[in-house]
Amino acid sequence: MAEATELKAWARPRSGKGGARSVRREGRVPGILYGDKQEPQSIAVDYRAISQQILTGHFQSTIFVLDVDGKKTRVIPRGVQLDPVRDFPIHVDFMRVSKDALVTVEVPVHFLNDAASPGLKRGGVLNVVRHTIPVRCPADKIPDHFDVDLTGLEIGDSVHISEIKLPEGVRPTITERDFTVATIVGRSAEEPVPGALAAEAAEPGAEAAAAAPAEGGEEKEKPKAEKKKD
Repeated sequence: MAEATELKAWARPRSGKGGARSVRREGRVPGILYGDKQEPQSIAVDYRAISQQILTGHFQSTIFVLDVDGKKTRVIPRGVQLDPVRDFPIHVDFMRVSKDALVTVEVPVHFLNDAASPGLKRGGVLNVVRHTIPVRCPADKIPDHFDVDLTGLEIGDSVHISEIKLPEGVRPTITERDFTVATIVGRSAEEPVPGALAAEAAEPGAEAAAAAPAEGGEEKEKPKAEKKKD
């Protein structure tokens, strides 16, 4: 769990579409700061700083220290709106979090020791069912990632959430089942096995079976033409 990153922010006096457009022209992203039993506050954050954090892939599972005009507050991003065409941030929501607050986050999964998996060595494929795992935990104990060791896994083996060691105080939000995180799978069942077609053709009676009409499709005897009477 890394130290909280600080983000610079400014109070935004004007709300609404007009105020948001004005903020964007200044190279900032409009947003809202809410939670912790306090009034929501309109803010603006630096566009470049927010864009860099979004590219990390775990922006919404990271605790930040938001410096709003000198007043620092611990926050966690709770929503990012992107431009539908150019895919850049146009609005961001932050929720205030106290030291003992519980938060729900998506934590990424890292897979280790693929070279030590006999199944992968024999041509199997790692089928990742969940790239992230939703958990509930204290704001100060958000894991950076979960490690999954692939050592010894054969084709057909699966990794379930119960096999991943979670830090103290961290619990999965899905509790009604031992859900699958990843599996080691073999070749597709539809992939033809080399030599199978040749072996099938070499079986006794194969040619006769191929020549025989399909069941229910027997050839009917054609009616004989009647001779014309004089």
